[in-house]
Amino acid sequence: MSTPATIAPAQAAERLGDYTVIDVRTPGEYAAGHLPGAHNIPLDHLHTALPALKTAAARGELLMVCASGNRSATACAQLADADIAATTLTGGTTAWSADGHRVDRDENARTAWPMERQVRLAAGSLVVAGLALGTRYRPARWLSAAIGGGLVFSAVTDTCGMAAALARLPHNQPRTTDLDATLRALSR
Repeated sequence: MSTPATIAPAQAAERLGDYTVIDVRTPGEYAAGHLPGAHNIPLDHLHTALPALKTAAARGELLMVCASGNRSATACAQLADADIAATTLTGGTTAWSADGHRVDRDENARTAWPMERQVRLAAGSLVVAGLALGTRYRPARWLSAAIGGGLVFSAVTDTCGMAAALARLPHNQPRTTDLDATLRALSR
């Protein structure tokens, strides 16, 4: 797997009109704030969007965006496997906002907590549950150990299985009509 092309927020802001921006975060994260003109295709739906993305890439450059740059780098690697060139925004929307660039918000859309916050809540809750249950049933402490080990593995590999699982929850899924509309817009 090759390293995807990257662009810093300042350079991306100067060239924003040259890109078709694809935000690979969950719909709730996207609704909370995204780059102007960005289309939302959650990472776990990227395979469905490959034909539309190939069409969009034929018209111009793709800029993949997420919260920190990790998911968008994964998206770029998946697109590269399908012979679709894409660039990732270094630092994601977090760096974009920190540099003072404007983000659009869907005021009428439902918003969800950022994925990183959802992971902290789930992991912390499972650790506390394992410790609490462990006062009565000692083997339950292994739940806490397993979550701790998973967090270490996540840090070492720069992946997150818990985030992948949480992204599949209903509140993190796009409505079919939203995804279909996005794919139609990209295919034009």
